[in-house]
Amino acid sequence: MQETDRFHRLRWLGLAAISLAVALIIMDATIVAVAVPQIVSSLDLTATQVQWVQEVYTLVFAALLMVWGTVSDRIGRRRLLVIGLVLFVAASILCAFAPNGTWLITARAIQGVGGSMILPTTLALLNATFRGSERTVAFAVWGATIGSMAAVGPVLGGWLTSAFSWNWAFWINLPFGLVAIIGVLMSIPESRQRETGRFTDWLGAGASILGFGMLVFALIEGRAYGWWEATDSAPVSLGGFSIIPILFVLGVVVLAALVLRERSRVAAGKSVLLDVTLFRIPTFANGNVTALTVSLGEFGLILSLPLWFQYVQGMDALQSGLALLPLAVGSFLASGAVRSLSKGMSPVQLVRLGVLLEIVSLAVMAILIRPDSNGWVTGVPLFFYGMGVGFATAQLTQLILQDVPVDKSGQASSTQSTARQVGSALGIAVLGTALFTTLRLGTEARLSDQIAADPNVEKLVGGVSDSAGALIADLAGNPATAPIADAARQALTQGVSVAAWIAIAALVVGLLTTIPLGRRSAVEPVPNEVRAD
Repeated sequence: MQETDRFHRLRWLGLAAISLAVALIIMDATIVAVAVPQIVSSLDLTATQVQWVQEVYTLVFAALLMVWGTVSDRIGRRRLLVIGLVLFVAASILCAFAPNGTWLITARAIQGVGGSMILPTTLALLNATFRGSERTVAFAVWGATIGSMAAVGPVLGGWLTSAFSWNWAFWINLPFGLVAIIGVLMSIPESRQRETGRFTDWLGAGASILGFGMLVFALIEGRAYGWWEATDSAPVSLGGFSIIPILFVLGVVVLAALVLRERSRVAAGKSVLLDVTLFRIPTFANGNVTALTVSLGEFGLILSLPLWFQYVQGMDALQSGLALLPLAVGSFLASGAVRSLSKGMSPVQLVRLGVLLEIVSLAVMAILIRPDSNGWVTGVPLFFYGMGVGFATAQLTQLILQDVPVDKSGQASSTQSTARQVGSALGIAVLGTALFTTLRLGTEARLSDQIAADPNVEKLVGGVSDSAGALIADLAGNPATAPIADAARQALTQGVSVAAWIAIAALVVGLLTTIPLGRRSAVEPVPNEVRAD
C-alpha cells in the first residue's frame, strides 16, 4: 500500500519522465535531418547511404509498432519502456561513434527498434496511470511534447552541429535518456494484462512486420523509385516499371489477411497479436481513421517549410529551426490551456477546435506566402497551427483509448500509433510529390522561352528539382543563372502553397470523421488489469 501511495504522489513526475521519453524519439528524427550535411562530409556517404540514414529509422519504427504494444501488455508496459529507452540510448552511442555509413545505418535501425518500443508504451502507461480530468491533462502534455519537439529539434540540431559536431546530434540522447529511465523507474508503477497466457501468434507478428514494412517502404520510397514507371536512379526496376505499386499491393494484401486471421483466432479463443474486437468500440475504430487522416494533413508544414526557409529565404539550418519555434510555443500554450478548457468542452470538441485551428492557419499561410514574405506571414500562422496540434493530437489519442479496457492498452496504443505513422508516411508521399512536382513544373513554365532557346536550362531546372531546391543558392550566385533561381524560388513557394491546400483537404476529411466520435456514452469502462507495484 505504501508503494502504491508513493507512485500516486509521484505520478506527475512520471508524466514528465514519459514526456521526456517521447521527446527523445520525436526530436531525434529532426536533429539528424539537420546534421546530415556534416555527416555526409565527415563519413563520405554515398547518395544511397544518405537516404537510408534518414529513412531506415522510420521504416523499422513503423513496422514494429504493432508487435510491441501486445508484448507490453504481457510482460509489463514499464519494463518494455525501459528496455526501449536503454536500446535507444545504446544505439545513439553507436551512432555517435560511427566510422562509416554502414555502421551508422545499422545503428539507426537499432534506434528504430528502441523507438518503436517507447511510443506505444508511453501511451499505454498514461492510459493506465491517469483518470478523469488528470488524464485529459496528461494526454495534453504528451501531445504538446510531440508537436513542439518537431519544431524544437531543428533548433537544437542546428546549434549542436554548428557549435560542436554532428556526433552531438546523437550524444544528446545519452543524458536525457538516463534521466527518463530513472524517472520512469522511480515514479511509474508497473502494469500489465491480467491474463498473461503464452503468446503463440508469431505468424501474426511476422505478417504485421512484413505488411507494414512493405506499405511504409512504398510510401517513403515512391518518389525515389517512381510511383509507376521506374526512375532513372531507381536501384531496382521490373522492365522499366517500378516495384512500388507491387509492394503497396502486397502490403495491403498481407495486412488484410492478417485481420482475417486475427478475427478467426479471437473467435477460437487463441492468442492473438491484435484483438480485432477492439474495432467494435466506436471511439477506437473511428478515432483511428481520424488519426490517420489528421496525421497526413499535419505534415503539410513540417515537410515543406524548412526547405522554403533555407532555399527561398536564404536561412541556414539554425535560423530555419528558429523560424519554426512559434509552432512549439503554440503547442506548449495549448497544453497549458487544456485543463481549464476541458471544464466546458469535451475531448471531441477540443479535437475539433484543434483541427479547425490547423485548417485556418494553413489556409492563411497558403494564401499569403510569397518568396519575399516576412516572418509575420509564417510566424503567426505557425503559432496558431501549434495550438491546433496541441489541442488535437493528445485529445484524439485520449478519445481513441478512453473506452478500451485498460488491460489492452498496449495493443490499442500501438494500433493508433501505427495509424499515425502510416498517415505520416502517406503525408510525406502525397505532399512531398505535390511539392516537388510543382517545383519542377512551375520552374519549367516560368522558363519556357529560355528552355526552348537553350536545352541546358532544362538540365539546370532538373537539377533544382532533384536537389529539392538546394541548387537554388548556387544558381543565384551566378548572374547568368540568377533568373533560373528566381523562377525556382517562385515555384517552390507555389509548391508550399499547393502542399498546404492538399493538407487542408486531408484535415477537413479528418474533421468530418470526428462526427461519429461525439456519439458515445460518457461512462468510463471499468479497468481490468493487474499492477505490479
